[in-house]
Amino acid sequence: MIVDAPPIVRGKPARKRTRLIREIIVVVAIALALIFLIPPLLIAVEQGSRVNLLGRFLALAIAALGIDLIWGYTGLLSLGHGIFFTLGGYALAMHLKLQIPPDASTQLPEFMSLYGVTKLPGFWEPFHSFGFSLLAVILIPMIVGGLLGYLIFRNRIKGVYFSIITQAATIVFFNLFNGQQEFFNGTNGLTDFKTLLGVDINSDRSQFNFYILTIVILAFAYAFCRWLTSGRLGNLLIAIRDDESRVRFSGYNPTEFKVLVFAISAGLAGIGGAMYTLQTGIIAPSNMDIPFSIEMVIWVAVGGRATLAGAVLGAVLVNLAKSFLSEQFADTWLFFLGGLFLIVVLVLPDGLVGWLREVTREPMQKLFRRPQPLLTYPSLETDIEVQSEREDLGN
Repeated sequence: MIVDAPPIVRGKPARKRTRLIREIIVVVAIALALIFLIPPLLIAVEQGSRVNLLGRFLALAIAALGIDLIWGYTGLLSLGHGIFFTLGGYALAMHLKLQIPPDASTQLPEFMSLYGVTKLPGFWEPFHSFGFSLLAVILIPMIVGGLLGYLIFRNRIKGVYFSIITQAATIVFFNLFNGQQEFFNGTNGLTDFKTLLGVDINSDRSQFNFYILTIVILAFAYAFCRWLTSGRLGNLLIAIRDDESRVRFSGYNPTEFKVLVFAISAGLAGIGGAMYTLQTGIIAPSNMDIPFSIEMVIWVAVGGRATLAGAVLGAVLVNLAKSFLSEQFADTWLFFLGGLFLIVVLVLPDGLVGWLREVTREPMQKLFRRPQPLLTYPSLETDIEVQSEREDLGN
C-alpha cells in the first residue's frame, strides 16, 4: 500500500528563520550603504560636514532603541532617559578630560584650577583607565536605572505616576551636576577634548572612524534588541504591557522583568550618550533636562512604538527635520516641528513604520502567501487553534 507523503508545511520556526535572515540582510545592506555610499554622496554635493551630523543622529538612535524597549514593548513611558544618556556621556568625557600632556603645568582638567581645586577628586581617578571608562559608560547608567526602577516597581508604581517620577529624577540629576561646578564645570559641562588613546579626536579621519563605529554599535544594539524582543522575554514584556495583572496571576513577578528591561534601556541610552559626546565634543547638564527627555520619546512616537526600526527611523528623521527647519526657519522652526509631531500622533498613532506596515500588509501577504496575523487576544471565532480543535472534534 502506497501512502501519500504529507504536504510540506512551513512551520513557525521556518518562517521565523526566513524573516530573521531577511532582516539581517536588510540591516547589513543599510549599514554598508551608510558607510560606503552616503559619505561620498554628501561630499559630492559639498555637504561633507553632514556626515558628522548623521553620526550624531545615529548615536541618538541607539538611545531611542532603549526608549522603545521600556515604552513600546513594556508600556512604561519614561520621561527621564536624558539622565542615562548624559551619565554615559560624562563617563567617557571624564576619561577624555584626563588626557593631559605630561609636560602640562597642571595635571588637572583646566576648569578645576579655575575653581581652586588642587588635587584630582577621588572619584575621577578610575577614569584614567580607558577600560574602566568603557565599562562605566554602560554600567553606571544601568546601575542607576536598576536602582531607580527597583524603588519604583517594587511599590507597583506605573502609568502616569511612573512618568512623573522619572521626570522629577531629571530635575534632581540636573541640579546635582549643574551645582557641582568644581567637579563637572557646572552649566558649561565637559568640553574641549583633545585625544583618545593618543589619537587626535578632532581630526576628520577620527571623526569618520567614530561615525563608522556608531553605525556598527547601532547595528549590534538593534540585533540585541531584536533578540531580546523575539523570544520569551519579549513576549513577557508585551504581556506586561497589555495586561500586567494576568501576568502576575500566571505566576510571574513583573517587577523583576521591568527592572531588568529598565536597566538595559538605561545602558543603551548611556552608549548613545558616549558616542554622541565623541562626535559633538561636549556633554552638559542640559542633556539631562526635561525637554531633551521628552524629545527622545517623540522620536519613538514618530517612528512607531514597539517597532525597533521605527525607533531608529524616528530618531534620525526627527533630528534631520529639526536640523533642516532650524537652518531654514530660524525663528519659527519649533512650530513646524511641533506641528509635525501633532500630525503624526493624530493621523498616524502607530507612527511611520506602523502606517507603512498597514499599507503594505495586504500586498505583502498576497505576495508571500502569508496568513492573517493574530491579535494579542484573538476571539474564539478567529483563533486558528480553536478552529482546528473544533474541526477535529467534528470529525
